[in-house]
Amino acid sequence: MKLTDAKLRTLSEPGKYFDGAGLFLDLTAAGGRYWRLKYRIAGKEKLLALGVYPAVSLKDAREMASQARQAIQSGDDPAEQRKAAKSKAVHESVNTFRAVALEWMEHQSARWEPLTRERIHVSLETNVLKALGARPLASIKPLEVMNAVKAVEARGAGEQAGRVLQRVKAIFRWAVIHGRLDSNPMLDLMPAEILKPREVQHRAALDAKELPAFLAQLDAYDGDPHTVHALRLLMLTATRPGEVRGARWDEVDMDAAMWTIPAERMKMRQEHRIPLSSQALELLQSMQALSGGRELVFPSPFYPSKPLSENTFNSAMARMGYKNLATAHGFRALFSTVANETGWRPDVIERQLAHKERNEVRAAYHRSTYMAERTKLLQWWADYLEGCKSGKVLHLRQRAG
Repeated sequence: MKLTDAKLRTLSEPGKYFDGAGLFLDLTAAGGRYWRLKYRIAGKEKLLALGVYPAVSLKDAREMASQARQAIQSGDDPAEQRKAAKSKAVHESVNTFRAVALEWMEHQSARWEPLTRERIHVSLETNVLKALGARPLASIKPLEVMNAVKAVEARGAGEQAGRVLQRVKAIFRWAVIHGRLDSNPMLDLMPAEILKPREVQHRAALDAKELPAFLAQLDAYDGDPHTVHALRLLMLTATRPGEVRGARWDEVDMDAAMWTIPAERMKMRQEHRIPLSSQALELLQSMQALSGGRELVFPSPFYPSKPLSENTFNSAMARMGYKNLATAHGFRALFSTVANETGWRPDVIERQLAHKERNEVRAAYHRSTYMAERTKLLQWWADYLEGCKSGKVLHLRQRAG
């Protein structure tokens, strides 16, 4: 005889009260009223807990029992399904988008400068994690990521939108590799099919004919001497602004006229040795009076334990009248243009710029540092810059050395 709501309300004797097809209410001596489903699977009798009466009504218990029987008919064990569901819920509560993104950033942090890591963190937090970070990673849909990326593009930040998409895809790929996710749903999100085409904006650089005026402005600039000397070394060595800002005295061998930047401070994560021209050595000797007792060659004038800030160079150039006309990074392009036009070997120039060989086969066999030629090149470049100030510029087609 099936149970009814009226009968359930009047039950008082401990025991098992069956409703049919294995469903029953277990009334304990302590007064507990527990729904149970008795079933057999693979020849073994099992019980499935369905909740407590009256929180789970008779109607609800019957519906839950019916769903369990359907699973059994399909060859599945409802108890094992429940365990799997609980395990999945625990897994997803731990593996939220934000939690996995932070693990990915921690994993990558050895490849990044602290400032780069912070910038990437802020970008992800602002553009995707603020809206989606609390969600289980497995619940994030490609359409949601696409909409977030397109929202960044709509702000006029197309380049940043591309970087955000690239990083989100890297996070999901990392999650699959490390067992946080079964498959990567973001594989088909291709930048070209999401973002509008845009022109590549190269960093503004001086033209060779503008060098004399700029160097005169730099000589007359009355700003902090650390900044002036750092800008000069930047030009003399054709290095990246961050490499100069972070320069340490223990990287410089004055006797050997060599500056060795360790791999962890290089964009390509490979040690870079830079021969120092006589002008660069003279500049560093003058810096010893200012910062020789410190770790950094160019410490911040406000926080001596920290390097010059990221915006220091371009701010100084803006005050000299070059805002939107030239950037500190653009000196590398100027060096490359002049050296190539003068006839220096492209391989030597590219090696001095610490560019990565794009041809993988060539990169595997092409390991020369061209140190002798680069030493001549940088001395020639230093002489060229000096000539720009004096008006005795080396002819562009006449290579020194």
